[in-house]
Amino acid sequence: MSFAEPEGYDEHARPRPFGERGRAQAVAAAVCLVLGLGLVTGAVTGSWLTGDSGDDGARSAFTEAGDLWHSVPVDQLFPPTVRGQGAGPGGADRTWTRVAVAPDSGCEGAFDPLLAKLLDPVGCRRLLRATYTDATQSYVTTVGMLFTKADAAAMTSLAGRFEKEGLGRREDLMPLPYAAEDTVAAGFGARQRASWTVSVLTDGPVVVYAVSGWADGRGVDEPQPAEEAMESGAGSAPAQAGLGHEAQGLADRVERALRKNVGQATERPS
Repeated sequence: MSFAEPEGYDEHARPRPFGERGRAQAVAAAVCLVLGLGLVTGAVTGSWLTGDSGDDGARSAFTEAGDLWHSVPVDQLFPPTVRGQGAGPGGADRTWTRVAVAPDSGCEGAFDPLLAKLLDPVGCRRLLRATYTDATQSYVTTVGMLFTKADAAAMTSLAGRFEKEGLGRREDLMPLPYAAEDTVAAGFGARQRASWTVSVLTDGPVVVYAVSGWADGRGVDEPQPAEEAMESGAGSAPAQAGLGHEAQGLADRVERALRKNVGQATERPS
């Protein structure tokens, strides 16, 4: 199966929950019920739109999201070119070019030990990663999608921990980058990490993350989470370079691509 997403992928808005696409359709289904189409038809339609498994075997959006790692081409999940209108500091536009895609794999050795331990309760079904550079080849950013083995309750629990304990801002829980030989990201290692973001989805078994750094291989003594680096007046080196925007901008757009693919998959006839 393949999906016809433009190569230069961009979305202006922040990612939305998987089920949001179907709300207008759900309203239409409710109107049909009032007009007398029948309770059985309405129940089947409702379960499909809301992502609940019904007697007709409809697959939920949550389940579809967990299967995308093997059912959607890599260019759909990590487009060769990503355009970010207004994604840079001060609302500047950004364009990112993919320079490397890691072979899909398990999670052994893919995270620092403490982050690996934190993620262990949700399990590792598959890990997909790609590294991008900006239009000037000054910065490099790795974007990853961890497809977990968890159900909705476990994902909600993990997301709650990240929120309540501020885990996404802890330097010792930064994701690792993916470096590739003979690319601008060849020197992008653990010491080169400058800014990062981690998003634990609750409407799909996926953790989306991004980590950015300079393309010249310089080490970073004080990395800063993207949320803080993007704040007005932030004076750290990563913030001044816009590396928080690099990480957050790419993570948002890759997450948006994931959600679009889920929407397309759930709209297919069963």
